Amino acid sequence: MQRDDFMKLKLKFAQTDVAGKIAIYTETPGLSAAQYKELLRMYPIEKLEELEAVLAKM
Repeated sequence: MQRDDFMKLKLKFAQTDVAGKIAIYTETPGLSAAQYKELLRMYPIEKLEELEAVLAKM
């Protein structure tokens, strides 16, 4: 994903609730490994099990 588009996505990720963060993380095509890691750093650690559960079903 291009840098400008990723910056917009990152802002949206920061402003949404946990369900929105999970949707963005799991449904956005074209992210690089570095971009996934950057989003994961912004994800609330206490809600990590919810993200893991969704990823396990994929």
